[in-house]
Amino acid sequence: MCTAIVGYDPGARVPLLLAGVRDELVARAWRPPARHWPDHPGLVGGRDELAGGTWLALDPAAPRVACVLNGVGTAAPESVRRSRGGLPLALAETGTLDGDPHGFDPFHLIGAEPGSVRLWSWDGERLTGRKLEPGLHMVVNSGLAEAGSRGGDDYMSARVAHFRPLFEAAGHEREAWRHLLDGDGLDPSDDRALIVRRDLGDGRLWGTTSISLTTFGPDGVSYDFTAEPGTPAAWQPVPTS
Repeated sequence: MCTAIVGYDPGARVPLLLAGVRDELVARAWRPPARHWPDHPGLVGGRDELAGGTWLALDPAAPRVACVLNGVGTAAPESVRRSRGGLPLALAETGTLDGDPHGFDPFHLIGAEPGSVRLWSWDGERLTGRKLEPGLHMVVNSGLAEAGSRGGDDYMSARVAHFRPLFEAAGHEREAWRHLLDGDGLDPSDDRALIVRRDLGDGRLWGTTSISLTTFGPDGVSYDFTAEPGTPAAWQPVPTS
């Protein structure tokens, strides 16, 4: 149940903030954000050790950020399946989504720059793309939660209903966003929780393994990251120069 949160106002002093909340099997190996990819030397992001890609990639020089979430729909045949972790790398580097999406499991892919935010959604059969207007946007596994809606599927609705007005009220203040991304004091078992943890049995734990916050402001791009969601002191700045 990953979530991406976008605050976009091209006329503001801080025109863009994008937060990526990653929910995954806790045992899945990954590395913290850095320049991990020799073929993409300008990109910064966390590296998924299983498939080699990422869930969020930042090109500080462009500047541009791309974030991918699992979608809902028809899975790709295993014989031709490709990792979705390559999608943020390609989009952050080029600014465009090129190529045939067949071979990917369903996804939602966000590409954001200070003057433009786009969302592509693939359900395994149909690819759609749209430009997002200025405002506060939340993307969950069911897709874009439209303003006034509760976020699609019931198990995502409570999260959107609780956090959308809080992020809207926070404006484009980086510290206010970090405070909300620490979970707003909700228990991980709460249906509204942004930071979650579930015991799936057989020794498998699933939950929020990291949170990224990229901020595009007058002094450039900042990238804040935590590998201990819900612990305010665990936030660390990621080098982007």
